[in-house]
Amino acid sequence: MPQLVKVRMRKPLRVFNFISNDLPLGRGDKCVVKTDRGLEYGQCVLPPEECTKEVEMKYQNVIVRKASHHDEMTSAQIKDDERRARRMCIEKIKEREMDMKLVECEYSFDRKKVIFYFTAEDRVDFRDLVKDLAQEFKARIELRHIQVRDEAKIIGGIGTCGRELCCTTWMKDFMPISMKMAKRQNLSLNPTKISGQCGRLMCCLSYENDQYSRARSKPKPKEAPNKEDLAGIRDKMESDSENAAEVLKDRATNESSKPAEAKADTKDSSTDAAKPANDAGRPKKRRRRRRRK
Repeated sequence: MPQLVKVRMRKPLRVFNFISNDLPLGRGDKCVVKTDRGLEYGQCVLPPEECTKEVEMKYQNVIVRKASHHDEMTSAQIKDDERRARRMCIEKIKEREMDMKLVECEYSFDRKKVIFYFTAEDRVDFRDLVKDLAQEFKARIELRHIQVRDEAKIIGGIGTCGRELCCTTWMKDFMPISMKMAKRQNLSLNPTKISGQCGRLMCCLSYENDQYSRARSKPKPKEAPNKEDLAGIRDKMESDSENAAEVLKDRATNESSKPAEAKADTKDSSTDAAKPANDAGRPKKRRRRRRRK
């Protein structure tokens, strides 16, 4: 039955899934695998696990054999050849005064191909350099122009979090990172604090970016008033209560003065009403009619 095995490759130092056909492999065993680039050397990270046919069809890479003593000697010899090839390539670059920086040199496991990774600000014509290297190593030569992020991915290192770089251990592709992600997460905009080993913005800024975006899209809950707001509300209530007390006091004084005026008005009206009554009670004087003579 097919088995799924996780293997850490020599270059790059990442873990990949491989299919094994009942090979006696255990954790830490060395093995030879077949990939798109040919035969390569790796190490088992976890013991094999049984898998279904669907999983087997998903992964095309297979484990060819368990590494023998000869394979281990070949791997050690390849490391020495890579160091020698790197020194030789640097010397050739200096001789031709080429504006490029060599990052890494990689031999295939069958030692038929050598890959050189370099960085450069502008386009570089390295055809003459390829001829010199092919004549020196008697193998197929490839020069690959990479970016600064790929350089950090190949070299490796320790991030500000204290762990090994994500691009070296598990990341397959680089995601676009922008300064908006740092602003959205209320992080410091100091470039020295949010930049990685490559000099670009850290890839981990994108890990929680979606959560912050969803949180900002939701309506904000009503915030509880702080101490300053409570003090302002208390002062306003005290001033309002004082004003209300003054208004009530003025209203009470006005109402207390109104009955006295009303009594005076009633007395005057009663005297005025009594006068016509007295006049009406008196007997009217009879007027004598003058007789005409």
